Amino acid sequence: MYGLGILKGLSVTLKHFILTFVDDAKRGKGRYRSPQGIAYKQSTELSGLFTVEYPEEKLPVPEEFRYIPFLVYEEEDGEKKLRCTSCGICSKVCPPQCIYIVRTVDPETGKPVPTPAEFCIDVDICMNCGLCAEYCPFDAIKMDHDYEIASFDRMKHHVFDISRLAKPVSYYASIRPKNYKTEEDARAAKAAAKQGTASA
Repeated sequence: MYGLGILKGLSVTLKHFILTFVDDAKRGKGRYRSPQGIAYKQSTELSGLFTVEYPEEKLPVPEEFRYIPFLVYEEEDGEKKLRCTSCGICSKVCPPQCIYIVRTVDPETGKPVPTPAEFCIDVDICMNCGLCAEYCPFDAIKMDHDYEIASFDRMKHHVFDISRLAKPVSYYASIRPKNYKTEEDARAAKAAAKQGTASA
């Protein structure tokens, strides 16, 4: 019979539509806003609609999710010290060339200082590939999880400077705990090996 396939497909849609209200009645209004609710939303036991009602409901992003790069800084004696040495490797490997760096110069000697005077990223051009973070020899640039950066003024809000890009090591550790631990273990092993060589 013609149209039977369409009717079967519509019956599946109607079933999920009805089950959504049943699921809402069972789980309450804030059903997907808790860790247990999110786990349920991502499980195979879910009945009803499978869509997420963004922005009221947000699913957590995986650790390896990457969005706009940010600069890592460490606090030393109450001062923010960027890991970045303005070597320029990130801007060289960037496929769309969205990173702009100006190295600091000592006004007295005229020699370059290993810290950026300016560091800008045009986030509208950035393709979120992560090559800048991968090639950085100082672990100074990492990929962020914050994807909610939409605005109405491109030139004012979408060209990130140092003040907007700089984030503490603790922030990086919170969004990428496994990566942070691996890097810190490797750094500690390297320091121990260097100290062992020096003492020998």
